[in-house]
Amino acid sequence: MTLVDMEELELQSDVVLEDGLEDEETSQLYEHYRVVADKKQKLLRVDRFLLDHLSNTSRNRVQRAADAGFIMANGKPVKRSYKVKPDDVIQVMLNRPHYENKISPEEIPLDVVYEDEDLMVINKPAGMVVHPGFGNWNGTMLNAIAWHLKDMPQYDINDPEIGLVHRIDKDTSGLLVVAKTAVAKTHLGLQFFNKTTRREYHALVWGNFVEEDGRIEGNIARDPRDRMRMAVFPPGSEVGKSAVTHYHVLERFGYTTLVKCVLETGRTHQIRAHMRHLGHPLFSDERYGGDQVLKGLNSAKYRQFIDNCFAICPRQVLHAKTLGFVHPRTGREMMFDSELPEDMTALLEKWRRYVVSEGV
Repeated sequence: MTLVDMEELELQSDVVLEDGLEDEETSQLYEHYRVVADKKQKLLRVDRFLLDHLSNTSRNRVQRAADAGFIMANGKPVKRSYKVKPDDVIQVMLNRPHYENKISPEEIPLDVVYEDEDLMVINKPAGMVVHPGFGNWNGTMLNAIAWHLKDMPQYDINDPEIGLVHRIDKDTSGLLVVAKTAVAKTHLGLQFFNKTTRREYHALVWGNFVEEDGRIEGNIARDPRDRMRMAVFPPGSEVGKSAVTHYHVLERFGYTTLVKCVLETGRTHQIRAHMRHLGHPLFSDERYGGDQVLKGLNSAKYRQFIDNCFAICPRQVLHAKTLGFVHPRTGREMMFDSELPEDMTALLEKWRRYVVSEGV
């Protein structure tokens, strides 16, 4: 069992995952590791037991895997504090079949907006999966990065100590930073962990906000009714991880609103879950109910207008527009900004024309 495998086990693979990480989850679990405790096994916590049997991982990752329900004893999920007994069958489960995957270089175009010997900043298009996973073993951004850096012998795309510092999901576009060295990844990772980075997203959401600015705080965890999406729980509760999103209204279209979202934390699907919790799902977001007519008129003409909008941008309307951090070597403040992609630009123009023509 490798470090990459263990990361897949975690409910949120890393504390610095960006909003919208694509999890490609299924309800079925598959065995990836099994060990039978010796007949003379002394009582030992399962996290410590597995740490003695798994290579290239950490106790923290094992504990988080247990918290996510992926560690089993005798066929049943157990907590991290479970005491392993003689003859216990301990399993590490995953939501995909076992697959020995090494990332290989693929000649895929990358929009590299900045690059030096320590890092690179990439503007990811919507539709590109970031990391190989169930159903997407090839054609990912990591395959493209491997090709881009194929002439850099010290860069090993399969080394978890370097590479992606954070991630966004397949259908979210925007900026990502990639570390070329272990020192750079550690330095950048701490900035994300300590909330000193600057991350701004633009999103089109359903509904019209009363206020111009707001702050959303609520723990985020798997939705118990739908494991493919996240849900919001009360701040300070024992369920989920704390999450804070700040938003500011940029433009109003009557039935939808363009907002800027600034992340204070970086939880899976954070913006999408927080906005749905507020009653403002992201426009065209199928997973969170934004692909239905939620606001506006009850007419065939309006329904056709919305269908045309969905056709222009058939994904959650979310773009990681701004990314700021301190350079790990020079200590210089770095700030990057990206233009909205064509599908979002076309969609916003269509809403502007609608507001003018219909007097919304």
